[in-house]
Amino acid sequence: MPRISTRSTTYRPSGGERVFADDKGRLWSAAHTGEAVVFACISDGRQSGRAIGVDLASLDESVGDETLRAWLSAAPRIGTLP
Repeated sequence: MPRISTRSTTYRPSGGERVFADDKGRLWSAAHTGEAVVFACISDGRQSGRAIGVDLASLDESVGDETLRAWLSAAPRIGTLP
């Protein structure tokens, strides 16, 4: 009978998104689109998405959670234009 591996894996959403917690403990997904980072709250659907332009090659481990939190607080909310 085959043995099932219990090796731990690091959770990494497809597409290179990062998941982090804001200062209030809400979970956010950060996705790099090439010219911007787009944020979506995954633990509270009432929060509107946000986006901020960044000069970044990729969203990897060199970008820390503190930086993501700072970008999130500086990012304007995504909404409909009048």
